[in-house]
Amino acid sequence: MGRWSTLVAHQFLNWLTVSPGSDWLDVGCGTGAMTKLILESCQPRKVIGIDASNEFIAHARHSIAGPNVHFQTGNAQALKLKANSIDVVVSGIMLNFVPQPETALMEMKKVVKPGGVIGIFLWDYAKGMEMLRYFWDAAVQLDDNAKEYDEGIRFALCQDGQLESLVKKVGLKQVEARAIDITTKFQDFNDYWIPFLGKVGPAPSYNLSLSQENRQKLEDKLRRSLPVEDDGSISLGARAWAVKGTA
Repeated sequence: MGRWSTLVAHQFLNWLTVSPGSDWLDVGCGTGAMTKLILESCQPRKVIGIDASNEFIAHARHSIAGPNVHFQTGNAQALKLKANSIDVVVSGIMLNFVPQPETALMEMKKVVKPGGVIGIFLWDYAKGMEMLRYFWDAAVQLDDNAKEYDEGIRFALCQDGQLESLVKKVGLKQVEARAIDITTKFQDFNDYWIPFLGKVGPAPSYNLSLSQENRQKLEDKLRRSLPVEDDGSISLGARAWAVKGTA
């Protein structure tokens, strides 16, 4: 998913229109993809990246270094930063995985300066993320239990309007929301299918829980249902919901 979220992050950061020389916080930074984009395109004074995964933070520290970037392990629901110390707080593809997203937003609001910007984006798992919709629609047709894993059902926060409502609930001002649409293009079916054989995420976890026979049935069904172009490539739409507001 990382290669696609980076495309969204480009548009998202441009949309924020933050002044150069700002202090940034990237909550749920993962391996540092958006932190790197901030460093490259937003002229920050400094960037702090926080993630709950020690492994992701270690990778970020190894691959992204500089005097104005710092990574640390931390909990989005209990940020260990001074209040009113950050100009811009961003978070991409993370908030829906937090047990208490409202608490995480209150923590972001606490550390940002008065008038500072908070920006968040999440995948539209319910309708707009076609890569996953094809997978789950096929999976549920073969196995009704697959609904338990489907992000489109599990993550109500990722549905149209829900993220905007939540940030307004915690008291952000001048709230704006938009959809960010990109195209996810796969060279061939294997390029599409191989990520589902990994170990990270609900879809790969479900796929690996299947017997070899049932996994093959799912693969065959997807081969028949995906829109394959004459050159063998597959182009699918992907939508993220983005919001921004001020503290």
